[in-house]
Amino acid sequence: MVTQQAPEPARRGRGRRPAAEVRREVLRAAGELLLTEGMAAFTIEKVAALSGASRVTLYKWWPSKGALALDGYFDAVGPTLAFPDTGDIAADLTAQLRAFVHLMRDTRAGRVMPELIGHAQTDPELSALLRERYSAPRRALAVEALERAKERGRLREDVDPEVVVDQLWGACYHRLLIPDQPLTDEFAEALVRNLLAGIGRP
Repeated sequence: MVTQQAPEPARRGRGRRPAAEVRREVLRAAGELLLTEGMAAFTIEKVAALSGASRVTLYKWWPSKGALALDGYFDAVGPTLAFPDTGDIAADLTAQLRAFVHLMRDTRAGRVMPELIGHAQTDPELSALLRERYSAPRRALAVEALERAKERGRLREDVDPEVVVDQLWGACYHRLLIPDQPLTDEFAEALVRNLLAGIGRP
């Protein structure tokens, strides 16, 4: 069995580093620590040691370890979940859902997401930030894509994009959090196919 090693502590350079550089290093360290060791082992003290930043600085920028963990998480996975716009809403939704499924099923990031959701139930600051910095921006990208498809005549005019987002991603989160059935590419493709059969235009 291969044992994953914790990320190496950042080397402290001479002199005072610019705030932007410190923040980037903190987010990198937070993301690596979270994905390597999980939320249970994640602490402000460990991130401070790994990034070379002080705990005072971290507490000044993030109100809780959950808030820092979430920012580190999104810093690590954000580019993976970019929403495509090819003009073909079926292809774009399928590509985005498959990327989401791969991230949640096949990477450490996917194993951490249920932990973040769980901690958000008892950490009001993390709960608010999870909506503000993760779920709300991602929902907005999907809603915008669906609105563009309506404008292009690819979807019915009476379609509510917010409901469509819940139907697609809600189904994926259901299988992620309650794994009675596997989260697969075929499942993602079937979701899009079945839904567009009802809301798409010929």
